[in-house]
Amino acid sequence: MITGGLLIALGITVISMGGMVFALTCAAVTGIMVWELSRMIDDDRASQAIQLGVVTAICLLLARQLPDIYTLPLLLIPAVSGAFLLRKHPWLFAVYAVGITVAGFGLTAFRDTYGVVWLFWLVIVVAMTDIAGYFAGKMIGGAKFWPSISPKKTWAGIIAGWLAAVLVSFVFLAITDAGRDLIWISALLSFASQMGDIAESAVKRRMGVKDSSNLLPGHGGLFDRFDALLGASLFMLLTALIVDVPELQF
Repeated sequence: MITGGLLIALGITVISMGGMVFALTCAAVTGIMVWELSRMIDDDRASQAIQLGVVTAICLLLARQLPDIYTLPLLLIPAVSGAFLLRKHPWLFAVYAVGITVAGFGLTAFRDTYGVVWLFWLVIVVAMTDIAGYFAGKMIGGAKFWPSISPKKTWAGIIAGWLAAVLVSFVFLAITDAGRDLIWISALLSFASQMGDIAESAVKRRMGVKDSSNLLPGHGGLFDRFDALLGASLFMLLTALIVDVPELQF
């Protein structure tokens, strides 16, 4: 509970501050998650894992500062580097590293482009999806959603997460100038966050580990805490390409 409370307080602070503070935080968190990923996949390459984490953070910051033409090549550098440095499952690392790095960059770009309200909406949808899914799964139970990968997730929890996201959208419709498209976008964002969680569960199950690391007491690693947020970030990057995303105002 203490760790969770500190994470929430830190998250609210850095999202509110934005700018370089938020960018540095995202770069550090993204770098740590790539380090955790590399340690899970190839735990014999400890020094290489540290190098990959540092390179990831640097590339994310450079991608934010340099012209757009350099963005994708910079974000691919950690994945390509890991494919050469790691001996075990290099391409598995590369696929997940691309997702982590692009999602981390996407959060900073989304905050810069669309403002703080959208980012708070995204984080709240992810959090409420997780909370509703947990309690519905515990209280209702029932059929499993994807037992071979995530044996604790139930259909009741998945659907409860969608409903919670829709309720969050109604709150933001009431307090902002958002359009009604926010309802279906929130539901899909909820599903994307659940898929982010399941994607991380898949790699942990394949590697035979319980947690991505032991950095956070009672929570495991940063990858364990932010996997759903990564899925949501990737979804919003795609959504912003096909849907007009206006800046929300209270």
